[in-house]
Amino acid sequence: MKQVGEQTGPRPARGSASAFGVPEQRSATAWAAAPVPAPGRSRGEHTHSEPPTPRFAGRGTVERTSVRGQVLDALRAALLSGELAPGEVYSAPVLGERFGVSATPVREAMQQLAREGAVEVVPNRGFRVAERTARERAELAEVRGLVEAPIVLRLARTLPADRWAALRPSAEDTVAAAACGDLARYADADRAFHRAVLALAGNEQLVRIADDLRRRMVWTGCDLRADAAQHVALLDALEAQDMAAINTAVHQHFA
Repeated sequence: MKQVGEQTGPRPARGSASAFGVPEQRSATAWAAAPVPAPGRSRGEHTHSEPPTPRFAGRGTVERTSVRGQVLDALRAALLSGELAPGEVYSAPVLGERFGVSATPVREAMQQLAREGAVEVVPNRGFRVAERTARERAELAEVRGLVEAPIVLRLARTLPADRWAALRPSAEDTVAAAACGDLARYADADRAFHRAVLALAGNEQLVRIADDLRRRMVWTGCDLRADAAQHVALLDALEAQDMAAINTAVHQHFA
């Protein structure tokens, strides 16, 4: 019996050209049309019972420059979109074959995701996508509120209106991303907006902690348009220096 992703045809010739300009590598966008070679294996890493490997549609070619970073971005997008399914186990060699890269940058990216709590290591098999319970989601929301809300309220009492006006493009980016319904794009825009707000406090550690918490969020099923509208409402209140409206907007957004 063939395993998932096993190929009966010949492998690409060694030294063949690719989008990377590197032998034996293919772009992620070519997955749908090209046959999948039999996955390579690392010592102690098995690929039997491998779930269907996602195609990471829309993320484009993984460029040679910062391959690990490109793979990490694509994996994050796949987690957000559900292409990497919660509870399923994926091996680095199989995902590496799909990306047209070695297993090493995929494994490194997965290890980063494990540190962020998005996946967990399964010895001798690969990485299992974390399943967030309703309680875990609520706990993350509470922690984000405890970290961010007091800072926003403090900044509201100290910063002039023109400092907030400079953040308008970031808020509008979240609105545009929500209109497209693109979870990966929205997650990036949302983190950028909140990072810009918290950066005004001048505390780099605060920004990093809040950014890490936001990476752990699960956007599937969220009302992106409503969330983006809250960004705009908060910014409107901050520019107007209306503390009553600011308190209402902060409560709604971080509740």
